[in-house]
Amino acid sequence: MYLSIDKNAYVLSKQLLRSGNAVGALVRESKNAESKPDFIHKLGIAQKECDETMYWLELLNQNKFIDKKQFDSIYKDAAELFKIIRSSILTAKKSIRK
Repeated sequence: MYLSIDKNAYVLSKQLLRSGNAVGALVRESKNAESKPDFIHKLGIAQKECDETMYWLELLNQNKFIDKKQFDSIYKDAAELFKIIRSSILTAKKSIRK
């Protein structure tokens, strides 16, 4: 049983690491976008990865692999980042329509 719990925690944390790092990489990549639509596209993927990161955090929390204090702190930051990315996408879309 103990090995199973450790393996599950490892799998979930590995997924969290992948999606969390993807957010930063995609935001960084968006800085060098070839066009406004490319910028929006890259940030859209970053937003999806951020949402996925929040999902993995939820699973880690539900399975008691991280404590509530850790979850609350990290999840709050991820939710704020999600909102910032979303706002950037909406602003960029509005600038295209003008």
